[in-house]
Amino acid sequence: MQGAQVSSFKRSQLLRDLIRDRWMYLLLIPGILYFIVFKYVPMFGLVMAFQDYKPFTGFMNSPWVGFKHFERFFTEPQFWTLFRNTLLLAVYNLVFFFPLPIILALMINEARQALFKKVVQTLLYVPHFISWVVAVGIFYVLFTTEGGVVNELLVRFGAEKIPFMLSEEWFRPMIIGQSIWKEAGWGTIIFLAALSGVDLQLYEAARMDGAGRWRQLWHITLPAIRSTIVILFILRLGSFLDTGFEHIFLMLNSMNREVGEVFDTYVYMKGLTQAQYSYSAAVGLFKSLVGLVLVLGANRLAKKFGEEGVY
Repeated sequence: MQGAQVSSFKRSQLLRDLIRDRWMYLLLIPGILYFIVFKYVPMFGLVMAFQDYKPFTGFMNSPWVGFKHFERFFTEPQFWTLFRNTLLLAVYNLVFFFPLPIILALMINEARQALFKKVVQTLLYVPHFISWVVAVGIFYVLFTTEGGVVNELLVRFGAEKIPFMLSEEWFRPMIIGQSIWKEAGWGTIIFLAALSGVDLQLYEAARMDGAGRWRQLWHITLPAIRSTIVILFILRLGSFLDTGFEHIFLMLNSMNREVGEVFDTYVYMKGLTQAQYSYSAAVGLFKSLVGLVLVLGANRLAKKFGEEGVY
């Protein structure tokens, strides 16, 4: 009897909370609909990876083939080349790109002149709003061997021209450099927001104890944003093998394809240009499963070290 009363009380309390905050919940509806329509409903299409899908017969009537497409993918001679290229770019992004927004946010946070801080933030944010087509075009104008600014300067200083846009050796540095230039500044927003919540009294107490700027950074600033760094790192692992189709596709050519072909461009080639829908769906599902395993593993590891994790 007492349990029923408690349950009834909780239901009435929940109803009162829903009525009180009804406008806030209404604001959630567009976001919820977006995720349902564009994220969850398309997941039904994953069944294609286990079928010999034909557009004219649809999901229901296409023949079931099980793991046929996965077996084909893992036994393809091109698989290890694709895996190596994708993995290297993903690791380089994680090692060189991920820490940079944190470092930039710490540097901006240390600036004392408000005008200088705003100007720097604006300059860092602007590249994010440039499309990859324009960004790659800018780099092409700068680094091409035919009249490129960088190569003209090299020649003027007595060096030979370097085929940046055609060279296999320069493909990955160019990709990482372009990603850093375009997105590192935008990535500082979350970390700057986290830094704004640090209690200023902690810095005052540290200064009174004789702590310099580096000590304050190490013992106050970094611990304050550690949980944010961990969460963003875990979420980053979820898209670990997503190297960015548009960016890679625009940089690919016949001279660097051996090191530039990744899972994203392979899916495009097989799925759209060759109409192998089921096979490309299997490749995409493999990528997603790798991301899921990495997120689950990283989240569990983070909790072992005392962090909150994503869930």
